[in-house]
Amino acid sequence: MKRIAILGATGSVGKSTLDVIKLHEEYFNVVALTANTRVEELIRLSIVHQPEIALIADASKLPELKRGLEKHKNIQVLGGVEALSSVAESANAELVMAAIVGAAGLEPTLSAVKQGCRVLLANKEALVMSGEIFMREVEKHNATLLPVDSEHNAIFQCLHGQSAQEKVDNQLIRRLILTASGGPFLHKPLDDLSKVTPQEACKHPNWEMGRKISVDSATMMNKGLEFIEAHWLFAMEPDRINIVIHPQSVIHSMVEYIDGSILAQMGSPDMRIPIAHALSWPNRMMSGSSPLDLMMNNRLDFLELDARRFPCVELAKEVLVEGGAAPAILNAANEIAVDAFLSNQIGFTHIEQVIEDTLSSYNNDSVESLEAIKAVDFKARAVASQLIMKEYTE
Repeated sequence: MKRIAILGATGSVGKSTLDVIKLHEEYFNVVALTANTRVEELIRLSIVHQPEIALIADASKLPELKRGLEKHKNIQVLGGVEALSSVAESANAELVMAAIVGAAGLEPTLSAVKQGCRVLLANKEALVMSGEIFMREVEKHNATLLPVDSEHNAIFQCLHGQSAQEKVDNQLIRRLILTASGGPFLHKPLDDLSKVTPQEACKHPNWEMGRKISVDSATMMNKGLEFIEAHWLFAMEPDRINIVIHPQSVIHSMVEYIDGSILAQMGSPDMRIPIAHALSWPNRMMSGSSPLDLMMNNRLDFLELDARRFPCVELAKEVLVEGGAAPAILNAANEIAVDAFLSNQIGFTHIEQVIEDTLSSYNNDSVESLEAIKAVDFKARAVASQLIMKEYTE
């Protein structure tokens, strides 16, 4: 049995991971579950799965977690961000599902890498913020990094589990093609985008996701972040990564080879499929997902990405080329702006403006360490918050 820690167990990816594991309990021993603030859900999951460690990042909720699990003496109850950063080591995990949303996932995911774990990466922000540093640590500690995002997992499958760098060196790959649904506002008149509500932005047409990720899908910043992540995961030059709109979300991404062949990975829009692939790689196992009905899904449409409708994608492409602190600034500003939108402080179209203004207000220095990245993240959040208060709050 493999010892697995699930970071972000109460989120959609975390719960989907536990659903898959429940189908294969003979192969996995859940040794740690973590959550940020959802203490009641963490208590429920811990009672069901009986991990060795249950950890709540919000230390103020630790007493509630202790009360909820006081009858379960076999579960060690922990709290706080510092404990979160070392939970993979504390639990002696072999596999780590890195499913914490946002910059908060960087340190615990990097800590798992340094333990030489097999890291199932669902946290795209870790690579966006610290791509070169992160990948250097993966190589240094002989960790295994498997992508869980449906797009990157699809590319990984189309590469047959081999590194893109190897195929690039052998001049076998022409380009990577990331697909995007286009979100809930693909056909909404541009003039109406400023009026959309958080509730509307969170209604994704195909996927069930958390609120932050749903808004990122509506702005297509998620695709911008995935563009940056694909560069680091697959050692692919930015000009050889393309994004196409595919409203049906049946093809999850593609790889084009030099002979003109395009390999595509297809499946139902269900995160349990890439999760099961990463859990069982290099083998395969049941995911619990319904089979794809080709007769019911008999349309495969592809549209060109409209930069006027989705300016966040262009911002992400620009910061990847710029390098340095720019990707970390972009990510921090986006998290602040999305939170402000969800709190009804700013409008939907202000999200891109806050990010662009934060990038313009910040010197793009080089970042050579995790500490430098954390400092950039902290300052960029402060700049974005100040801009919102002064310029955008109505």
